[in-house]
Amino acid sequence: MKIGVLISGRGSNLAALIAACAEPGFHGRIALVISNRPKAEGLAVAVAAGIPTLVVDHQDFASRETFDAELDRALRAAGVELVCNAGFMRILSDGFVEKWRDRQLNIHPSLLPAFKGLHVHKRALDAGVRITGCTVHFVRPEMDEGPIVAQAAVPVLPGDTPETLAARVLEAEHKLYPLALKLVVEGRARVVGEQVTLSDADGGEVPAPLFAPAI
Repeated sequence: MKIGVLISGRGSNLAALIAACAEPGFHGRIALVISNRPKAEGLAVAVAAGIPTLVVDHQDFASRETFDAELDRALRAAGVELVCNAGFMRILSDGFVEKWRDRQLNIHPSLLPAFKGLHVHKRALDAGVRITGCTVHFVRPEMDEGPIVAQAAVPVLPGDTPETLAARVLEAEHKLYPLALKLVVEGRARVVGEQVTLSDADGGEVPAPLFAPAI
């Protein structure tokens, strides 16, 4: 399966996906990495791995729809079958999301549906939760909505700051996203209605979404 990855920043989740795709027997490869920011550090991560890159600067487009149309054109030209958002800091138009419905994944640094949007770790600390984590889900037009593929739990420790908590959640992301991607490219995670169904290697159904208590 050809995968396209959308980035905006340093590309740490991209690096984790690249490593996963390089493992023997992985049924997907990254065909294109697109950044909406010309100076995104993740572009160098892709180049170092020999992956084609493209900059589609959102500032060059008069509307979100025209920007998204160029993203769609580039992904299709590269033969992409599945899109992974990896630190992509743009809200995509409803039209783009529908074109890639059930073929676009995102990772969010909380246990959705809790703490959607920005400033997630500060909000988690302010709320006094003891457990947070990260979620991989299929993308829907609403922000941080969509059928959940997998979640990982991360404990909130005494003395945590938004920065220390973010660092530990990011470590979990780097493990969870490749795991969720593997399930999707192998056809073991499928959307039925608005929920994900999972199967094991023998085709038997397993509880969904996948939950990693302490990944």
